Amino acid sequence: MLNKDIANHLKASMSGKRYDHTLGVAGTAKKLAEIHGADHDKAETAALLHDAARDFNHEYILQMCQKYNITADEVEKAVPDLLHAKIGACMAGDIYGIKDSEVLDAIRFHTTGRKNMSILEKIIFIADMIEPGRDFPGVEDLRELAFKNLDKAVITGLDSTLRYVIERGLLIHTDSIEARNHLLGC
Repeated sequence: MLNKDIANHLKASMSGKRYDHTLGVAGTAKKLAEIHGADHDKAETAALLHDAARDFNHEYILQMCQKYNITADEVEKAVPDLLHAKIGACMAGDIYGIKDSEVLDAIRFHTTGRKNMSILEKIIFIADMIEPGRDFPGVEDLRELAFKNLDKAVITGLDSTLRYVIERGLLIHTDSIEARNHLLGC
């Protein structure tokens, strides 16, 4: 399926705000891919599909986990919104015919990151944080950093996410900790 067709299909299945965010992530991911030497078509595809399951309610998320044989870990059980990434990767293959494991992994790990992230995974992770519709303290500096040093931007993005989660007393997914530690050389 062509990215134009994917975008049209998503427009009919997402809220307007989510669709605008998705297009912002796709545009940002393409630019980052060009600068950092990644495939810009794969970046656009992964970005378009990264939030395909984000608007689902918790009951439907659980149904989709059952459909796709997804076993939630302890953190995902406590924070079911994290499951939209895994469900989105399954939908990308099932509904949109995406077979490229690099694209599917970029969708699957765009919320938490993980140890040994590919360039595409880093691009989707950070593009989701810095797309033009995002507005939080430090986003401008993070945008600038993402175009200069992708690894440092991902570390900074992970740091920001971890602070956000800690301040709200939420659970931290181990994938995020492993991603950060790996990027720091541990």
